[in-house]
Amino acid sequence: MRAAVFSEPGPASSVLQIVERDLPLAGAGEVRVRIVLSAVNPTDTGTRAGRGVPDGVAPPRVPNQDGAGVVDALGEGVQDLEPGDRVWVWDAAWTRADGTAQEYVVLPRHQVVRMNDGIPFEIGAALGIPALTAHRCLTLAADGPARLAPGALEGREVLVAGGAGAVGNAAIQLAKWAGATVWTTVSSKEKAELAAAAGADAVINYREEDVAARIRELSESGPDLIVEVSTANLDLDLDVVAPGGDIALYMGGDVTVPSFKAMVKNVSLDFVLTYTTTAEEKQYAVEAVAEAVDDGAFRVGAEAGLPLHRFALDEIAAAHEAVENHAVGKVLIEISSGR
Repeated sequence: MRAAVFSEPGPASSVLQIVERDLPLAGAGEVRVRIVLSAVNPTDTGTRAGRGVPDGVAPPRVPNQDGAGVVDALGEGVQDLEPGDRVWVWDAAWTRADGTAQEYVVLPRHQVVRMNDGIPFEIGAALGIPALTAHRCLTLAADGPARLAPGALEGREVLVAGGAGAVGNAAIQLAKWAGATVWTTVSSKEKAELAAAAGADAVINYREEDVAARIRELSESGPDLIVEVSTANLDLDLDVVAPGGDIALYMGGDVTVPSFKAMVKNVSLDFVLTYTTTAEEKQYAVEAVAEAVDDGAFRVGAEAGLPLHRFALDEIAAAHEAVENHAVGKVLIEISSGR
């Protein structure tokens, strides 16, 4: 089978190579998946470049955590899937050398999630890191739900920073599915159109508007929960968040917290890394995302605020570079036929 491999960290064009590998066998409790689409996330490019989250696995490695495909073979003891089932996978390359940038990948059963037959592989490939991160951000409040479902966020107001990004898009769609009122911030007219397409109730262009003033127009108390992409926004977040509210930060960076502001409002600041959430938190996230997908509540494409950028497996270096150059939308690598 064909696979993309890097034997040392470095620039995509220098270290990523397409090689032939033996077909992996599914052991007890495992599932072999024929990958149709592999997705590229910033965490994937970081790992390939040598600046990612350390997981104790040294190269050679096949990159990419997320993907979608078809069940190809079942290991002993796996009885609730069948060959031919359409599935999405998550954290494929976390603490493992084999990610989804190859024709077949073998994973533990719990990392392979069945989806209804009519759901496009593009949706399945776009889940994983972004959707599971968004779910954790939306469920970490002490008085909030542990698992999203229709109505779980009814009456809540949520602010999503960076609504045109992959996590931001997933947070908007999941929060709306769960019944929240959702506002989002963006940096351009084009991104505003994408965030609106994702379903946000209000979109604020922070380059053209006073974000705090606009939020005060929208709500007397402010958002109960903020899904935050940048540490640079914490001062603004503390200005607008509701008393007793929560700020969920899912991107790295040095943090300076105006502590008195936070104390006055009794605000909680939480840090989120989907890789290291608890087994229960991850299970709830996977179950909720799968339910939202099967409900038709999760969409992709420009019409859903998440443009798709497609590359062939031979073009994987260009796909990684597109993510590093901040491509707006989802970068997908076509690995095999969807039939």
